[in-house]
Amino acid sequence: MAGPVPIGGRLRRVPVDRLRRYGTSYAMLLPFLALFAAFLLWPLANSLYLSFTSFDGVNPAVFTGLDNFAELAGDARFRHALGNTALYVVASVVLGTLLSLGLALAFNGPSWPHRVMRTLFFLPSVTSSIALMIMWKWVLFPSEVGLANTVVHWLGGSTVPWLATPGLTIPILVLMSVWGGMGYGMVLYVAGLGSIPEEYYEAARIDGASTWQRFRHITLPLLRPVTTYVVVTGLIGAFQVFEAVYIVFRGTNNIGGVLDSALMIVPYLYDQGFTHFKLGYASAVAWVLFLIIFVLSLVNLRVGRAMKEL
Repeated sequence: MAGPVPIGGRLRRVPVDRLRRYGTSYAMLLPFLALFAAFLLWPLANSLYLSFTSFDGVNPAVFTGLDNFAELAGDARFRHALGNTALYVVASVVLGTLLSLGLALAFNGPSWPHRVMRTLFFLPSVTSSIALMIMWKWVLFPSEVGLANTVVHWLGGSTVPWLATPGLTIPILVLMSVWGGMGYGMVLYVAGLGSIPEEYYEAARIDGASTWQRFRHITLPLLRPVTTYVVVTGLIGAFQVFEAVYIVFRGTNNIGGVLDSALMIVPYLYDQGFTHFKLGYASAVAWVLFLIIFVLSLVNLRVGRAMKEL
């Protein structure tokens, strides 16, 4: 051990032996730490700084304090994007979680038909999101070329302007999100169901518990950790929706589609930063989004922990 070294008015020994023992390991971590700092910590810190500036990407950033956040509070288009996002998040997360659980309960067996069905429902989760959005745009194409209108014509109906009807925008976005993500949640729930001991169900049957009672008092409580994970990851993904809006609904001069009916927070951030070149303002939007996701995730985790202790 090295001799005492004064630090902050107190004497503390420097663990030189620890450094000698683990020095090689620390040295091997340095490349990762350098990349982590260069590509994550520095961009985060720079984005936080830019949120307090007026910056257009060309001229030097000018520090403006909280002006960007004050402007956000009075920005009607941002509030519209926030409202659309909130509605989309609630609908997609609730429906996605319920359908994921339903699929897991329906296809959690070891037989090959169940395996095939699990594979089919899981495929959209591992397919390129860009390819999926291009497919959905073809399905919803506003003429007879689109698959949806082709089916409508077969049934004797008239052409429906799916992408130009504001009232259909959020339901379409929710449909695309749930269809593309419920297979991932299903796989997680299947794993959770497989971890529940069969003895619990056997004891409940002996006591005369019905199927609903077994589901209500055994399955659901033991799946709470899985449900918490599915909901939290679903919230994070839903708040960050971008490809669906940009590829399917984006117009020539408006990223949010007809009457901004598809405008979400991340597309609005992109529009402000890379269309109007208000990079400082876009950084402020990004940090507001981060705070919303962070708070909701904490609340969800706390609620899940409280329910587990009941």
